[in-house]
Amino acid sequence: MKLIGMLDSPYVRRTAITLQLLGLDFAHEALSVFRTFEAFRAINPVVKAPTLVCDDGTVLMDSTLIIDWAEARAGRSLMPAALPARQAALRGVGLALAACEKAVQLVYERELRPADKRHGVWVERVTGQLLAALGELEAELRRAPPDVAAIDQAGLTTAVTWFFVQDMVPGVAAPDAYPLLTAWSAAAEQLPAFRAAPHGVGVVQR
Repeated sequence: MKLIGMLDSPYVRRTAITLQLLGLDFAHEALSVFRTFEAFRAINPVVKAPTLVCDDGTVLMDSTLIIDWAEARAGRSLMPAALPARQAALRGVGLALAACEKAVQLVYERELRPADKRHGVWVERVTGQLLAALGELEAELRRAPPDVAAIDQAGLTTAVTWFFVQDMVPGVAAPDAYPLLTAWSAAAEQLPAFRAAPHGVGVVQR
């Protein structure tokens, strides 16, 4: 199988890390939906990252759906099985993905829209939503401190999201205001699966 997309995308990165933690063998091609649009479109006409090309040539997209397929392929999951723990993990994943979405919107607003076309009211709203999601994640870490040695999908996605926010929209969420997220991200980034798929323009180094 082959994973398509750039590791500066939190969605691609969470997928790459998940595939590794599930023990699945895959290749990674770092194509950009912007800089290498035509090459990406030749693989997936929708040009959506991440894209996964399965062994039989089937093309899947969307990180959550790819992860669902990967867990079925691996025969195990990074989500807890017991309902109370699963419910808590789903909340964490949802908050992290909401923060991801808002951070990506801010990146697009800053990098793709001309300065004179930016909508201040919209930016303020999106920033508020991002900070609300991060505040809830900080509270979740305080309520139930996770174990990085037994990282689950909620912890994984939270760590990837926090790193993305700090790298791509610096100054929006001060690390001092989120000490638990800062510490959790630092710990997760030391895991081999994270180190093998560093945020940026490179490829996964298995």
